[in-house]
Amino acid sequence: MSESRAAALRSLLFASSAAGMLVAAPAIAADVTAEDGVVVTADQSQPANLGTIDVNGQFKKREPQSPEFVAPLVNTPRAVTIIPEQVITQTAATSLEDLLRNSPGITFGAGEGGQPLADRPFIRGQSSANNIFVDGVRDAGGQQREVFDLEQVEVIKGADSVYSGRGSGGGSINLGSKQPRLTDSVSASAGVGTDSYYRATVDGNWRLNETSAFRLNLLATEGDVPGRREVDFEKYGLAMALGLGLGTDTSATINYYRLRADSMPDYGIPLDRKLDNNWAIQTTDSRILNVPYDSFYGLKARDYMRNEVDSVTVKLEHRFSDSLFLRNLTRYSETLNDYVVTNPGDGGVAVLVGDTWWMRRGLKSRWNPAETFANVTDVYGDFTTGALKHSFDLGVEYTREINRNASHTITTTSGSTCPAELGGFDCTPVYDPNPSDPWSGSITRGAETHSNTTSWGVYGADSIAFGANWVLNLGVRYDRYETEGSAIARGQTTPTFGEFEWDFVNYQVGLVYKPSENTSLYASYSTSSTPPTVSGGDQNGATGGQGSGNLSGQVLDPEDTENYEIGAKAELFGQKLSLSGALFRTTRKNAQILISDGVYAQAGEVEVKGLELGVSGNITPSWSVFGGYTYMDSELVRGAYNNANVGDPLANTPKNSFSLFTTYQLLSKLSVGGGVYYVDDRFGGNQGGAGGGTARVYAPSYTRLDLFAAYDLTDRATLQLNVKNVTDEEYIMRTNGVHHADVAAGRQAILALNLRF
Repeated sequence: MSESRAAALRSLLFASSAAGMLVAAPAIAADVTAEDGVVVTADQSQPANLGTIDVNGQFKKREPQSPEFVAPLVNTPRAVTIIPEQVITQTAATSLEDLLRNSPGITFGAGEGGQPLADRPFIRGQSSANNIFVDGVRDAGGQQREVFDLEQVEVIKGADSVYSGRGSGGGSINLGSKQPRLTDSVSASAGVGTDSYYRATVDGNWRLNETSAFRLNLLATEGDVPGRREVDFEKYGLAMALGLGLGTDTSATINYYRLRADSMPDYGIPLDRKLDNNWAIQTTDSRILNVPYDSFYGLKARDYMRNEVDSVTVKLEHRFSDSLFLRNLTRYSETLNDYVVTNPGDGGVAVLVGDTWWMRRGLKSRWNPAETFANVTDVYGDFTTGALKHSFDLGVEYTREINRNASHTITTTSGSTCPAELGGFDCTPVYDPNPSDPWSGSITRGAETHSNTTSWGVYGADSIAFGANWVLNLGVRYDRYETEGSAIARGQTTPTFGEFEWDFVNYQVGLVYKPSENTSLYASYSTSSTPPTVSGGDQNGATGGQGSGNLSGQVLDPEDTENYEIGAKAELFGQKLSLSGALFRTTRKNAQILISDGVYAQAGEVEVKGLELGVSGNITPSWSVFGGYTYMDSELVRGAYNNANVGDPLANTPKNSFSLFTTYQLLSKLSVGGGVYYVDDRFGGNQGGAGGGTARVYAPSYTRLDLFAAYDLTDRATLQLNVKNVTDEEYIMRTNGVHHADVAAGRQAILALNLRF
């Protein structure tokens, strides 16, 4: 990033914060002062109906936004985690990956080849990249998401097609965006940090009249990634929401969201197969090459990544009575994921020249615009039939997604020279790569493939309370999923065309016993269906080849996932502290495997069994906690006929993971705290070499520590300090099979001034 651009951005950052302060002055309608017990951080210190804590500084009780949840969480018979805005601001999270670190059992996969360089969360062993929602509507298109416009994040774990329709089977994530409220409030935050970090946000809400309000959120940020040479980013965001008829029987809310992000993409470091494709050379037990963790193999002169998001959402709500409601959501969105990235794992095997290993840089690229139109309508409420009390939801969903994909053709005309053993351009020493190597050439978009996907869903759910202590939770959903388009198989130039459709029905049944009003014991069963076009859990693929699900000329059936779960929940201390625990078994079936030489069938199966514990809220008015522990025993139960990989754990599925973020109000104006995060070894894959060598690739376990402190300068100004990865732990976030390993960010300190009006 040039100095002039950086200076301009810094000016914009502080100008945006100053603008927030100036526009706040005429908007102050009530003098909201901090009382003893307030934990003041960033946006959380807004008035009670804007923020995530009340005026006593404690967690608000949070519930899912969707009417599909027909019972409060304590009576919902499955594992659901809600991450509130308080955790977003106190942890200084800036991305979805950053934030979901606080929900143990969720890991992220790396992009490579068929998977885009974008958010790829794994839940219970399954990629859930295609199961991310915003305000209850599927958020299609590859992207790396921001958190500046979020009020809460909801994570459903286990097979959940009753809620989400077609999906990966591991679970889904819903991002709840900030909505207008009938109050006047403005907050602003300006932060600076090590590694050239700058971030400014403004969150303003203005009451226009007795039933209308307008909310505006702004973001500007830039920085370098700690510990990763030459990896940087710039992001600008805008979110506007206009609410009409708020507090009346009929209301409408119109949201517009815009994000622009430019960054240097990073595919981390290679595996030791880079030195020998036969895996004969082993440099580490994990098979990740023992190069310095700050080694960066990309080219500043060539590599880039652009993310663009534009989205408009219209929400209409009507109250027929105190027990019958209607909600309709309509969204149109456009996203773009466009990048050229160096893949250090590709580009051929390195050669030893003298005492120096030389490698050619491998390349991956993608141009992927996506358009989505969605409409979701729910009728929900409650009624009584005899001794049975019903809380119900009936809904219908329509979505149409258009995905276009192409790779770039990169032609190098000059650049870093290669030794004679490799020839040509674009080489670098394996153990001392130079991101500033010269490069010139052309980047041309190649042949385009596309897929048009249409889906219809009809669903219903009912929570039936009977007797003094029992609740029966029922759900059913029917989906019709159609896709058509073209695809170019690897190594081919002629596209294939196809049109396919599937119908599937999914269920959920759960029985809840309530020893008391605020506690529950439950057992549940749920299912999920995954069409072949999203069998990897990622975005819809074009038809043809792997994407079509062709199996010797036969169209594959959706993969089926079922989830058995027993658990307990409790809300303590006046519902200020939530505890949860669950034992689960998630099984995914019908995967395509080789059953004999050259013969395929849908007979594969994977299984994840485990335990999940969660805690959220306030132990005392001064002490808040959020986190949990997850144990997952994953296994490929049935695979290829030659037993290759059978018995292996699933990729990106650690056996043990733990997270706990906690804060304590030490003095009337000072709060301190921090987070501890442990993640076990994560399997990458087994690979055999032509010479008979084998490799078991994994990302080693790690423990990360973060620190937090906040000090109230005045009733309206707070300094917040975050130190991320305090010990500067060097660890691998994820591996991409047997290709490359992504290195985590190093230590970073951030100081923010948070203002509220």
